[in-house]
Amino acid sequence: MIAHASMKAAALPVPGVLLGSYPEREEQSQRRLALRRRAACSPAGLKRFLVKVHAADAAMPATVPATRVQTLKARLAREGLTDGLMAECFALIGKASASALGKTPYDCQWVAARIILDNRLAEMATGEGKTLAACVAAATAALAGIPVHVVTANDYLAERDAQALAPLYRALGLTVGTILQPLDRAARRQAYECDVVYCTARELAFDYLRDGLTGERHHSELHRQIDRIHSTTGASACGTLLRGLCMAIVDEADSILIDEARVPLVISGRAANAQASGGAVQAMQFASALAPERDFVLDRRNMKAELTDDGKARLEEMTEPVAGAWRNRLHREETIATALAALHLYQRDRDYLVRRRQIIIIDEATGRASPGRQWSRGLHQFVELKEGCPPSDEMTTLAQITYQRFFQRYLCLGGMSGTLREARAELASVYGLKVVAVAPHRPCLRTHSPLQVLHDRPAHTQAILQATREASRHGRPVLIGTGSVADSQALSTAFAAAGIAHRVLNASQDREEAGIVANAGERAQVTIATNMAGRGTDIALGAGIAELGGLHVICAHRNASARIDRQLVGRCARQGDPGSAQLLLYVEGSTRADRLARRIAQPEWLTALAVRWPQWLQERRQRLERRALLRRDLHAEEFLSFGKPHE
Repeated sequence: MIAHASMKAAALPVPGVLLGSYPEREEQSQRRLALRRRAACSPAGLKRFLVKVHAADAAMPATVPATRVQTLKARLAREGLTDGLMAECFALIGKASASALGKTPYDCQWVAARIILDNRLAEMATGEGKTLAACVAAATAALAGIPVHVVTANDYLAERDAQALAPLYRALGLTVGTILQPLDRAARRQAYECDVVYCTARELAFDYLRDGLTGERHHSELHRQIDRIHSTTGASACGTLLRGLCMAIVDEADSILIDEARVPLVISGRAANAQASGGAVQAMQFASALAPERDFVLDRRNMKAELTDDGKARLEEMTEPVAGAWRNRLHREETIATALAALHLYQRDRDYLVRRRQIIIIDEATGRASPGRQWSRGLHQFVELKEGCPPSDEMTTLAQITYQRFFQRYLCLGGMSGTLREARAELASVYGLKVVAVAPHRPCLRTHSPLQVLHDRPAHTQAILQATREASRHGRPVLIGTGSVADSQALSTAFAAAGIAHRVLNASQDREEAGIVANAGERAQVTIATNMAGRGTDIALGAGIAELGGLHVICAHRNASARIDRQLVGRCARQGDPGSAQLLLYVEGSTRADRLARRIAQPEWLTALAVRWPQWLQERRQRLERRALLRRDLHAEEFLSFGKPHE
């Protein structure tokens, strides 16, 4: 059902008679409710739209009466989101923002909001005001009666943005809700009833799965109204949480839609026939008795262990006296391979943390702790045994989905990020989303130092120390990006030994994340951060820092993707501020490209190519893994009930 530019109210993606009580897009379909002409997001179309916004803004009084808001809402419901009405909405939101927040959106924010409302992704540089741009798009859709989910990177950002923007939404007569942990079912339902809901992708997807398990996701609107009446009187705790998948605006879209797309979201229950933990203990004993190289080899790139022929024979000999499943060759070899991976490949403070005798996985893409996630196929239990933690129960899958399939189900989907162009082909093929670049509000003044490749770990550390001292000597703040918690802690130890005051931001300090990042722009402040820790929080320069040259960013690690390198570099020189970036990389020489980089000193472009090549290979491998995961997820649909209509 594709609407045209003069979309009628009946075609708006809202719960009701036309789309049902729980609107969502058909499976395996790239059709999406287009809110207007696609040509509107061409450069010429965006310029024409900006002219309309400025004309509407000039004609609108500084204080907008509530009656005008109600009149506009009625027109939107009747006529749909046409260009003229959107321009009037934007102008109205701008006046309300100036009054409630003291901020008037820039042209780049108007443009980004317009792109989002066209079911596209806006690439905005760091610090260009993505939060307010998303608010303009969300408020416009909400005024038209569309339930909107604004998806953020973590609970802190969801709560921060909802609270900061609440005065603006109230001025427009809109309600705003927040989904945070912990939040009971009744509070979640109440939050999802709001016009605009701020939440994380994880909480949103799990609530969607829970709706599927209730068997009521496809009930009629009449059933939903009756259940809503019952729930307000306390007579019923049943019913769905969400009002369907009408519209989502995804902040840091590449992180959620690409980097985290490989993580399956699973709702599990205790397996009725779960084996006692003694089987896992026994497997760890067998695995510990095997010798590397002779009995097994490690594939560090794919985080897998593979038994050799000698190892298989030795394992068969060790398990011969043991009855039960150990007699099954495939079972014992797969189980021991998983145990070997837990013992030799998964490392504490790099792949996971240990908190209160529990294993907390560190997200590979973001560097953040991910409480509640578990590795599958017994790996999590093996890591628990390795670290002396009580082994958790074996679980059976009740429902599962990936972000790739979940976000495809939204009728309207848009978003924004500072680094999208590298992934534009995958975003288009998987989600049907086009990327549109937004010109910055002010020209970028960032400078780049020449790439340096070090082949000795102590020399690499000393180069980072020297670069930090040089910047700090002038009073400039420094942000250093590392690849893991262990790397950040090792660098912190070296800085402490050198007498350099600093702060560390990694998965171990995720609760203090925003505060540390917010102060990272102060005079002579040194901050060591893992990967993308702190993403979503602007680094504002302290007084007089711009005159000193602004923030200096040191990328001390070759990340899995060039996008992540660019995300780190983008933390400096925001909104026309000065800033500089420097790549100081350590190359071990374990791959052919690394060995080439070791031999090459000049020219710089050839060294950069040798450094970039392994990144390209890893990006390609991860794309293939995401594609394979999508195929497996579709196959799993045949055996799980969460995606099928309930009778």
